[in-house]
Amino acid sequence: MAKKRKNNSKDVSLTQQAAATPNTKAPGRGTWRVMDRGSSVLAGLLAARASAIVWRVVTGKKPPTSGRHPEVSTREAVTWAVVGGGLIELVKVGVRRGTATYWVKSTGQLPPGMKPLHQPTQGKPGTTKEPVLSEPAPHSSTSKVSRRNRGR
Repeated sequence: MAKKRKNNSKDVSLTQQAAATPNTKAPGRGTWRVMDRGSSVLAGLLAARASAIVWRVVTGKKPPTSGRHPEVSTREAVTWAVVGGGLIELVKVGVRRGTATYWVKSTGQLPPGMKPLHQPTQGKPGTTKEPVLSEPAPHSSTSKVSRRNRGR
């Protein structure tokens, strides 16, 4: 049975902890780029293999390599596109989220360029920060008229 780690911050998510951490220096923007792109490539390779394996298990045939081949039915080609594309995106999301979570756990901050979804409120607990709506610019009575329409 796995041990549960105690969270000292009373059920605060990783992104909230990272947003609250003061950002003195962005740790390794280049490192994050390498990790992010590497995880994308790895996810693409894993997803292609996983979708081919799932197709073989479900249909018992090799996945269609070309949707335009005359021997592949339209139904089979469309099904392969939907199943393969969906599985590829699911694997990519999982791998990239895992990479971002690893970054937050390692550095205590969000990856460079990623902003927190919810800004921490400062002041009284339980208060939310209301967005400030700006007034629309007053409409000027003098509008630009093209040269063609002048004097008409």
